[in-house]
Amino acid sequence: MFRFLLRVAALVAFQCVIFLAGSSELFAQLEFDNAPISYSSSAANDPVNRLQGKIDQGKVQLQHTSDRGYLESVLDSFGVSQASQLLVFSKTSLQFRRISPRTPRALYFNDHVYVGWIPGSDTLEISAVDPQLGATFYTLSQYESKKPRFVRDQGNCLSCHASGRTHGVPGHLVRSVYPDSNGLPHFGLGTFRTSHSSPLKKRWGGWFVTGTHGKQRHMGNAINADRDRVSLDMEGGANVTDLSKLTRVERYLTPHSDIVALMVLDHQTDMHNYIAYANYQTRIALHHGAIINRALDRPEDYISESTLRRIYNAVEKLVKCLLFVDETKLTDPVKGTSTFQTEFAKRGPFDKQERSLRQFDLKRRLFRYPCSFLIYSEAFQSLPVAAKKRVYRRVWEVVSGEDQSEAFSHLSEQDRDAIREILLSTIPSLADARSGNSE
Repeated sequence: MFRFLLRVAALVAFQCVIFLAGSSELFAQLEFDNAPISYSSSAANDPVNRLQGKIDQGKVQLQHTSDRGYLESVLDSFGVSQASQLLVFSKTSLQFRRISPRTPRALYFNDHVYVGWIPGSDTLEISAVDPQLGATFYTLSQYESKKPRFVRDQGNCLSCHASGRTHGVPGHLVRSVYPDSNGLPHFGLGTFRTSHSSPLKKRWGGWFVTGTHGKQRHMGNAINADRDRVSLDMEGGANVTDLSKLTRVERYLTPHSDIVALMVLDHQTDMHNYIAYANYQTRIALHHGAIINRALDRPEDYISESTLRRIYNAVEKLVKCLLFVDETKLTDPVKGTSTFQTEFAKRGPFDKQERSLRQFDLKRRLFRYPCSFLIYSEAFQSLPVAAKKRVYRRVWEVVSGEDQSEAFSHLSEQDRDAIREILLSTIPSLADARSGNSE
């Protein structure tokens, strides 16, 4: 009887923990440094860590230049195109003292890595996507060395990059602010977290933007001189194709801060965070469930309804981001100024009809086929089996027409057919979702 009471007490205590973890993002921030995530103490397995291993083994040598340090060599090593360059002049990063409209921070990215560079800085900033940890953060000294070393952040970055804005996990963040003439945000006027759901009129404050977008307006290319009221010249910042009058573009790898690249960034950072969120929630739910199973002498692989609910709730958020639920509609065509759009679309994979999830629309919405290209990413494919199986099942329900709920009403019958055919061609295991057997 006493042993039974102890088990009941343990069960009640853990149910309280699960309730708190599921309802409070603040609690989740504390939780990811504990098992099973162990964010700070776990060895990273991301592109930066892998590159460091090759450097240590002498398989890769980073090349240093006098004007940009290791920037170009790092981009080449990670397979990051210079055409992805974005310029942000708001003081919203680690090296805020060096950033201004005259010396914006350049950001370069691909599906897995983000690299930040400022002219004259002695440090490169890098964030990567780890399949199990989510976002990981590093710096690299710009001083020449025989064996350069990426140094992993010990928690400083998480003050901004692990909050409600990143869904409570270590994540990536695009912010839009009202900047003054030095790039300092007027925080009293508010800030915006940017995703594909954000109206254009709330995007890219503190960023330079090159490209045309018709009558639509955004916050980029403009200064908010008045600290007490919104005074951005959104007309003056619209449809800018040449930044040479706004900043010293000759110091950068390209003269662009492409609007299409910005739109991709807005989507993929949020998508990365939802993938990490689903990963974390699934692993934590299964971890807690295993402890309760032991307390109640249940089979080790037993999954309770409450555990499944927690996993399914996290997955549903991921699925909605994956399928562009609530994406802001474009009212005029968008066109960039660099080769980013062409390079990005060429990467595939393609189905037999040469269709790809990377192909753009840019008239009504971002992509021609609204399903995220990050479904092919290592982070997505490394989701726990229970989460990935549920994602595939839910995607199949939507693209097969089985789910006709309001949330997915933005997808036409033609959209669903095309997405289903592309996914079946490029991810054959999705077909198993029809019977609920996908893994």
